[in-house]
Amino acid sequence: MSSVAGLQRIAPVPTSSDFIDIVLNATMRKTPTVIHKNFKISRIRNFYMRKVKFTQDTFDEKLGKIISEFPVLDNLHPFLSSLLNVLYDKNHYKLALGQINTARHLISQVAKDYNRLLKFGDSLYRCKQLKKAALGRMATIMRRQKDPLAYLEQVRQHISRLPAIDPNTRTLLICGYPNVGKSSFVNKITRADVDVQPYAFTTKSLFVGHMDYKYLRWQVIDTPGVLDHPLEEMNTIEMQSITALAHLRSAVLYFMDLSEQCGYTIEAQCKLFHSIKPLFTNKPTILVINKIDIVRLSDLSPENRAFVDTILSDKSVTVVEASTYSEEGVMDVRNVSCDALLAHRVEQKLKGNRIEMVANKIHVAVPQKRDDVERKPFIPDAVKGRVKYDKEDPNRRKLQRDEEQEMELSGMGIYSADTKKDYILADDSWKYDKIPEFLNGKNVADFIDPDIAEKLDALEREEEALQAQGFYDSDESEMLDSDEEEFRDAAQQIEKKKASIKKISQEKNHLQNRPIIPRKKKHVTLSEFTTGMRKSGHDPLVLEKRAARLMDQKKEAWEAAEARDAEASASGDIEMDVDMDGEESRPSKGKPIRTKSGMAVSRAPRSNRQMAGLATVGQSDKANELRDFAQRLPNRLAKASESDRHVPITRPKWMLAGKRKGGKTDRR
Repeated sequence: MSSVAGLQRIAPVPTSSDFIDIVLNATMRKTPTVIHKNFKISRIRNFYMRKVKFTQDTFDEKLGKIISEFPVLDNLHPFLSSLLNVLYDKNHYKLALGQINTARHLISQVAKDYNRLLKFGDSLYRCKQLKKAALGRMATIMRRQKDPLAYLEQVRQHISRLPAIDPNTRTLLICGYPNVGKSSFVNKITRADVDVQPYAFTTKSLFVGHMDYKYLRWQVIDTPGVLDHPLEEMNTIEMQSITALAHLRSAVLYFMDLSEQCGYTIEAQCKLFHSIKPLFTNKPTILVINKIDIVRLSDLSPENRAFVDTILSDKSVTVVEASTYSEEGVMDVRNVSCDALLAHRVEQKLKGNRIEMVANKIHVAVPQKRDDVERKPFIPDAVKGRVKYDKEDPNRRKLQRDEEQEMELSGMGIYSADTKKDYILADDSWKYDKIPEFLNGKNVADFIDPDIAEKLDALEREEEALQAQGFYDSDESEMLDSDEEEFRDAAQQIEKKKASIKKISQEKNHLQNRPIIPRKKKHVTLSEFTTGMRKSGHDPLVLEKRAARLMDQKKEAWEAAEARDAEASASGDIEMDVDMDGEESRPSKGKPIRTKSGMAVSRAPRSNRQMAGLATVGQSDKANELRDFAQRLPNRLAKASESDRHVPITRPKWMLAGKRKGGKTDRR
C-alpha cells in the first residue's frame, strides 16, 4: 500500500470475544460432530486432532490477515508514515501488531503440543478433555488481546476517515494562522465542502479538494491553522500541517490577514512565516494577502509594512492579493500558484540527477586513425538517384496498396499479396518453383526424369501399335528366342498387374458402403483354408488328415445314435410323434428322459407350464390380465416391481434445511 486510498480497504477488526465466537462457531460448523465411544481409538484421536488443528488454522488465517492488511510504516511514503505517527503513535502501533503476531505463534504452539498429546489418548473421555483444554487455552490467549484488537480497530476507523492524499501528484498546500481564510479559498477553487466558521481551529484535520487547470488534475490541501510556538508544544492538529509541509512536494500558499480580524497581529503572522520557512525549501512559495476588501497591502502603516517587507525581501516569494469574500483575485492566486509549480517541476527535472544518470550510461567511442589514407563513405548510385516517393506522380513506383485499390475498383475479386514476387534469385523463373520434398536426406526432384511423361506416352503408343500389328498373337508352338520370350513375359505381367489394380479399385468403390465382416467372424471352409495355406507356402496335409479323422468319428457316433433310437422305439420305451400320414418321426424336443437301457433321450412336455395350477385357458388369460393391471402403477413410477421401494431424493436435506437454531446437534 502506498496511498491513503490503499489503507482504507482494511477489513474491520473484531473484538476478542467476537473473535473467539467466530472461530469456535466455524470449528463446529465445518468439522464433523458425531463421535461414539465404540469407534476405534485411532478414529477418535483423528476426530479431536482435526478439531484442534482446524481451530488453530482459523485463528492463524484471521490473525495473519489482520497483520498483512495493516501497513508496515517503513514501507510507506514518508508523508503517510509521519502522518500515521502523528495520529496514532508509531510505537503503540508496532506494539499492537507485535502482540497480535505473538498470539498467533502461541496458538500454533498450543495446537502442536495438544495434538502431540492426543496421539496418545487412550479413550474418548481423555481425547475430549484434551480437545477442550486446547481450545480453552487458545481462547484465553485471544482474550488477552482485547486491548491490541480494540486499538487496531480505532486506528482502522480513523484511517478510513482520512482524505485520499496522493503524495506524488501536483499539489497546492495552504497554510497560515487559524481563521485567515484558508478553507474559504479551498471552497472557491475546488469542489470540496470544508466547514467555515468565524472562530479559530475550525479545521481540525487535513482536507483535500480537486480542480482542473491546463487539462491537468490538481489536489488542493487545506491544513489546520498553526500557532507560532516550539515544535514540542504543538498539538496533533498542528502537527498534521507540519507533516504535510515537510514531506509533500507542492506549491506552498501562505495566507496572511492584514486586517488582523483573525485575532493575530501582522507581526505575529510574519514571525510564523519565518519560523516555518525552513519547511518551504525547494518549494515555490506564494504569499497570499487575503481580505483585501478590508485592508490592502498599500494601505498598511510603515511599521506593519516593514514586517511584510522582511518576507518580500526573499526573491523566491511571490505576492498575490485576493479576497475570498468578494472573489477578487482568487483565480489569480490559483493561476500563479499552478504556473509556479509547473515551472518548478520542469526546472527540477532538468537540474536533477536524471540527465547525469543517463549521460553516465552513454559511452561515445571515437575511432583512432591507423594511417593517413582518406577513406570516403561509399553511397551506391541507386541510392543517390532514387526519386522520393510522391503519391501524386503518375510515374511513381506502384505499391501493393495501389494494386489492391485497382482490383477493388475494377471488381475483379479479393486481392491476395504475392509474397514471391520480390525474391532475389539467380534466375527469375525459379521464383514460383514448388518447394522440394526430401526423402532420406535427398531431394526427390533430383531423381525425377523431366521427360518421363513423354517417354511413357511414347512407350504406350508403341505397345498399342504392336498389338494392332498382331505381334502378340503368334502361335504358341512357334519357337521364340530368349530375348523375345522375356519381352513377352514382361508385357504379360504388366497387363496382369494393371488388371488387378483396376479390379481392386472397382471393388473398393463397389463395396465402400457395405458392412465389412471381421476376419475372425467369417466362415471359412476346409478347402478354402487349405488353399490359402498352400498359396502362402505352407503344407496343410496334417490338418487335412486330422479333419478327416474327426469327420469319421462324428459319422460313427451318429450311426450308433441312430441304431440306439431304432432299438428303443422297437421296445416301446419312447412315445413317438405321429404326423398326419401316420409315419413315425424323431422324438420332440423336451425334457430328457432315461430309457430302460439307461440312454438319455428327449420327450415332449406333458403339460403347458404357463397354465400350471389353472384348470382352463380362460383362467390363465384372466390371471395374466390381473397381473398386467397390478403392474401399471410400478410401470408409471419406473419401478422394477412391487418390491422396488427405492425413493429417489430430489433435493438432499442440506439443501432444504436452513440455518441451525439453538438446541441439540446430535442429528446432522
